[in-house]
Amino acid sequence: MAAKHESTGKGKKALKLVKLIVIIIGVLLLIDALINAVVANFQAGLIVLLGVSIALIIYGVIWYKKRIPKLIHAAVIVASLVVVSFSGFLAIYGNNDNVTYDEDVVIVLGAGIRGEQVTKTLAHRLDKAIEYYARNPKAIIVVSGGQGLQESISEALAMERYLIARGIPADKIIKEDQSTSTQENFLFSDAILMKKFPKGYSAVLITNDFHVYRAEKTAEYAGVSARHMGATVDWYTIPVNYLREMAAVVKLWVLPPEATAN
Repeated sequence: MAAKHESTGKGKKALKLVKLIVIIIGVLLLIDALINAVVANFQAGLIVLLGVSIALIIYGVIWYKKRIPKLIHAAVIVASLVVVSFSGFLAIYGNNDNVTYDEDVVIVLGAGIRGEQVTKTLAHRLDKAIEYYARNPKAIIVVSGGQGLQESISEALAMERYLIARGIPADKIIKEDQSTSTQENFLFSDAILMKKFPKGYSAVLITNDFHVYRAEKTAEYAGVSARHMGATVDWYTIPVNYLREMAAVVKLWVLPPEATAN
């Protein structure tokens, strides 16, 4: 009987620890969201992360104080497994480069800038382009991105300046500075490149690892065949970027852009 009470007591302590862990995870995600709100441009993923973090905190606090129906527990567990599995898929896909280093063109997709300065997320993409160029200096680098609401210049211009400052020749860079979406990145870049390569060209797209899958699929819809090379992201941007990207991928599956032939 004493052993049974001891076992029950240990079980209650373990359950209490799980509840605390849920609350702690929610608090850490909330802190991460606040960090991103300060150091990065506003994006939809930030709202998602704030919602998830607050929901986890409320769920954990209520669970800590009283019982929660098993159906709600099951829903939380399933949702968590989906998020972890989906994120894992995007990470694995984005970190398996398939470049051959003989491509004609490198298309670097734009990301938010702050004023006239590239963000760290965008800098990782550009650093990866520099890494590629070191192995294939014959390639042309297309920097693709227009000017957003929180930006003083186009992303393409900021990207060009970043590359030139790090030794990439200006005549090896082409700016595409009108696009406002991943789809337009490829459509507008392709329009420019077809004038330079009327017989066609081989390309590699460079973006951050979480974005590689969607970028490659979007390129296909835009009529652009491209291999891929994924750049890293800073640890504190992982939750916000992956949550936003999962929503964007689902949207791509449900509402794919109209396919465009070359």
